[in-house]
Amino acid sequence: MAPSRPGSTLTAPAGYTAFPVQLSEERTAHHCLYAKEHEVRGASDKTHPLNRTLFVINIPGYVTEKGLSEIFSSCGPVESVEMLDKPGPSVKGRSYFNQKIIKGFRVAYIVFSNVSGIKKFRATKNCTPWVISKKDGLVKAGIHKWIEDYENSFTDVAALQAEIDQYMQNYDKKVTKEEEKAKENEGVPDEEGWITVTRKGRRPGLARTEAINLRLTKKEAKKRAQKELLNFYAWQHHNKKKEHLAELRKKFEEDKQKIALMRTQRRFRPY
Repeated sequence: MAPSRPGSTLTAPAGYTAFPVQLSEERTAHHCLYAKEHEVRGASDKTHPLNRTLFVINIPGYVTEKGLSEIFSSCGPVESVEMLDKPGPSVKGRSYFNQKIIKGFRVAYIVFSNVSGIKKFRATKNCTPWVISKKDGLVKAGIHKWIEDYENSFTDVAALQAEIDQYMQNYDKKVTKEEEKAKENEGVPDEEGWITVTRKGRRPGLARTEAINLRLTKKEAKKRAQKELLNFYAWQHHNKKKEHLAELRKKFEEDKQKIALMRTQRRFRPY
């Protein structure tokens, strides 16, 4: 959306209210943010509660979450500001994983502390541009903003290690809690009469039924029979090789005797 000229009539899409913002006092043009009351279809959104949330679009790169909080604080105390690349549910994740750089214009969800913030927003007709970059808090834009984003893209090793340690502590607590719960329920059948079996083997003190004993006996007998069958075939194969070798030796001795007899009869002509 192109910036509007000072003194021009503020126009907004249907259902939205225009909020003009100005990068600095030296700039002659201003940019319009468009806000409306957030509405959810179907299931309720716990992170963006009804009657307390504004949905804002057309947010340029130089407007920060702090700047949005200052702009809409004129309607009432702001509880939280969440800026996204497109409308949708909030994505809560760890700071250093699955990071995504938002490019271009963005949207935001602004949650007020109480319902009166929405009521005051409905009655607001703001035509005076809000200056984003003031003397006490300059906002970087253009190449200076790109340089700042590049410098902030480097990971703080100490903060990352602290986050990993905290995650592992929470994971260890969760595993310990699950193991304690499993010990408490050990050997106790559930509502349908089933007993949970883990990889640690059969729990002591649990009596086997006749069907289980019969099934285990058949399984062991089958394993023993297969082992005996394999041993039998190995012995048979070994004997077959010995018999074949003995037959070759016998034939070799017979051929030697035939050659010796032919030599004595002077009928042996190898060439």
